[in-house]
Amino acid sequence: MNWDMHHKVTASHLERLAYLYVRQSTLRQVLENTESTKRQYALRERAVALGWPLDRIVVIDSDLGQSGANSDREGFQKLVSAVGMGEVGIVLGLEVSRLARSSVDWQRLLEICALSDTLILDEDGLYDPGHFNDRLLLGLKGTMSEAELHVLKARLLGGVLAKASRGELEIPLPVGLVYDSVRRVVLDPDQQVQAAIRTFFETFKRTGSASATVRSFHQQGLLFPTRIRFGAHKGELAWRQLVHHRATRVLKNPSYTGAFAFGRSHLRKVAAGGRRIVRLPRDQWHTLILDAHPGYISWSEYEDNLRRLHENAQAHGSERRQSPPREGPALLQGMAICGRCGERMTVRYHSQRGRMVPEYLCQKEAVEFSQPACQRIVGGELDRAIGRLLVETVAPLALEVALAVQEELQTRARDADRMRHQQVERASYEAELAQRRYLSVDPGYRLVASTLEADWNHKLRALDAAQEEYERQCQAEGALLDEHKRAQVLALSTDFPRLWDDPNTPARERKRMVRLLLEDVTLVKNERVVAQVRFRGGACRTLELPLPLNAWQLRRTAPAVVAEIDDLLGQHTVGEVVDILNARGRRTGTGIHFNRSAVQRLCQSYGLADRRTRLRRQGLLPLKELAAQLGIHPDTVKVWQRAGLLHSQVCNDKGEHLYEPPGKGTLIRYQQKFKRSQTAEIATDVVNEVQSGA
Repeated sequence: MNWDMHHKVTASHLERLAYLYVRQSTLRQVLENTESTKRQYALRERAVALGWPLDRIVVIDSDLGQSGANSDREGFQKLVSAVGMGEVGIVLGLEVSRLARSSVDWQRLLEICALSDTLILDEDGLYDPGHFNDRLLLGLKGTMSEAELHVLKARLLGGVLAKASRGELEIPLPVGLVYDSVRRVVLDPDQQVQAAIRTFFETFKRTGSASATVRSFHQQGLLFPTRIRFGAHKGELAWRQLVHHRATRVLKNPSYTGAFAFGRSHLRKVAAGGRRIVRLPRDQWHTLILDAHPGYISWSEYEDNLRRLHENAQAHGSERRQSPPREGPALLQGMAICGRCGERMTVRYHSQRGRMVPEYLCQKEAVEFSQPACQRIVGGELDRAIGRLLVETVAPLALEVALAVQEELQTRARDADRMRHQQVERASYEAELAQRRYLSVDPGYRLVASTLEADWNHKLRALDAAQEEYERQCQAEGALLDEHKRAQVLALSTDFPRLWDDPNTPARERKRMVRLLLEDVTLVKNERVVAQVRFRGGACRTLELPLPLNAWQLRRTAPAVVAEIDDLLGQHTVGEVVDILNARGRRTGTGIHFNRSAVQRLCQSYGLADRRTRLRRQGLLPLKELAAQLGIHPDTVKVWQRAGLLHSQVCNDKGEHLYEPPGKGTLIRYQQKFKRSQTAEIATDVVNEVQSGA
C-alpha cells in the first residue's frame, strides 16, 4: 500500500460506506470460474487496509450471472443510487469490466463519483474521479473494456458464422428432427412423431389454412409433438393439442425441407428497453443450404405453403387478396376484381327473404379519399351463373374427381387411425414403465413409493382416456365411411350438378372447388354486368348478365300472381281471394302470406277493380237504388230476392248484395199488383202468386 493511496483517502471518505461490487458475466462462470469470484470478495481486505471497518463494507453481488453490457442490472443501479445520495466513500471492483462493459454506464458512474467525491479502487490502484489524470485513466480503461467486449464478441461470432457457412453449426432443431450419434441431422426415429408431422403437412395441403389444420386435428382427436426447451424435463418429448401459433411456426420453418438456414432473424434494441426479434427476408439470411439433411417436404412445397399463408394473411390487409374459403355464401370472396380500377372487391351480405345475398363492393378509393364507391354488384345471380359455368366445365371430369375424393377420404381415415393407435401404444408403454418403477422400489421408502404409485395411477388414467378417444373416433369414422357414404361419393360421377345445388353442401366447400378452377373474376357494371372469368390454366370465359333488380323490384309481387288476383276478383270478394291465394301457396313480393291489406294495396297499385265495381259495371244496382227504381220499399226488394224474383250477387266481405234489375214487363206487372195494396201481406201474396205460377 503506497503513500499516494493513503493520501487520497480522507476523513470524509471514511465517514461513509465502502461498496464492493461483485459480478460474473454468466451463471456458468459463477459455477466454474470460482477463482475470479474469490478475488473480487478479497477486495474487502484492501478496504480494511485503507481504514474502513469490516462492518461498514457493503457487498453487492446480486448481479452474478449478468453481462456487464446489460443496463438493467439491479445491483449496479443500487450502487449508482447510493453514490448519488452521497452515502459511498469508495467503490471497489476487481477491474473496470466488472463494473461496466458499456461506456455510457461507466462514464455516468465516473461523473456521479466526481460530483459526490467518491473514490474508485481496482486491482491496479486507487483513483479519484475528481482529478483530471485519474479521470483520464479511468476513461481509457472503460473504453478499452468496451472494445475488449467487442473483440470477444466478434471473435466468437466469427467462429459461429464460419461454421454456419459450411452448414456445420449445431442449431436447435424443430420437433421431428434430431441429431444422431455423429451429430448429423436425421428424422426423429419415433414413428409416431414422423406420422404426426406428415399428417400435419398433408392436412394443410388439403385445407389451405392453418386454422383449418388446427381444427381438423382437434376434430379427429390427434395430438402434436413438442420438445420441452426449459426446466427439469428439458429435451423430453411431450404430446399436446395443436395450436395456431405452433402450426404457423412449423409451416414457416425451412428445416422441414431438409435445408440448413441460419440468420433468419436478429435481436434489435428498442427505445423503451429490452430487445425484440426482427425477421429478415430470405435474401438477407446469412446461410441457406438446400438438401443439407433429410426432410418431410420439398422446397417447392415449402414455398407454396408460404404463398398460401401470405394470401390468407392478405385477406385482412389493405389489398384484400385471395383468402381461404369461409362460411359466407359469396363464391367469389377474395377473387372478384373491379374492372374499372383494378382493385380487389370486398364482400357485404344483405338479408333477403330469410337468406343471405352477397354484394361485391369496390370501396378502397372510397375509404381512402371519402369518395363514392367505385361500383357495387349484387352477387346472387352472378354466383349462380358462375356455378352453372363450373358445372358445365367439371362434368367431364366428375368421375375422376369422385374416385380421387373417395381415395383421399380412405387415406385420411387410415392415417388418422394409425396415429391414434400409436398414441394408445405410447400411453400403454408409459403405464407399463411406471408400473415397473413402482414394483422395483423398496416398500420401505414410503415417500418414493407413494410418488411412483401416484405417477402409475396418472399414466393409467391417461391410457384409459386414450383408449376411449380411440374407440370414439373409430366409431365416428366408421359412420363416415360406410357403404352409403361411399355410394354418395361415387355418385359424383353422374350427379355432380345435384351435389352442387344441394342446400346441405357447405358454402366453404363450394368456394374451395371454385378456387381449384378459377384464378380470378373481373367485374364491370354498365348497362349489363360483364364478368371476365379466368381459369387456372389461362383460359377465359365472358359472362353477360342483366343488371340486378333494385330493392323495390325484388319486393314486387310476381306478375303472374297479380294476373291471378285480377281473374279471381271477377268471381270472389277480397277475403275469398285471400283464402284462395294462401291455399294455393302464393306469396307476396316480400315472401309472406296474403291478407286483405296486401290484396287491396295490389289493387290500388295496379288499378284492379274490386268485386263491387265490377258488378256495378255489369249493371247491378244496390238495394236502395233498385227499391227507388221499382218504387217499392227496400224490404220488399229483399223479400223478392229471397223468393227468386230478383237475382243478386255478394259484392264485398260484409255480405252486401247488388241486384240485377228485372225486365220491363215483369216490372210493370209487379208495380200494378203492388199499387193495389201497400201492405207487406199483399207483397207476400204477390210472392206466393208468382211462386205458384199464377
